[in-house]
Amino acid sequence: MKIVKFFKNVSREMKKVSWPKGRELTSYTITVLTTVAFVAVFFAVVDLGITQILNLFF
Repeated sequence: MKIVKFFKNVSREMKKVSWPKGRELTSYTITVLTTVAFVAVFFAVVDLGITQILNLFF
């Protein structure tokens, strides 16, 4: 019976959530994808730099 109460509480809380509208969702999605791409490129450049430095010594 605890599981039923849990899911009732989850359902009640989900109704309180403020879901983003279409434009907000698009804006948030673009922001997330841009951030992920930037971080991926940043770490790729750092990785290449470290690789080049290590290749000089070994």
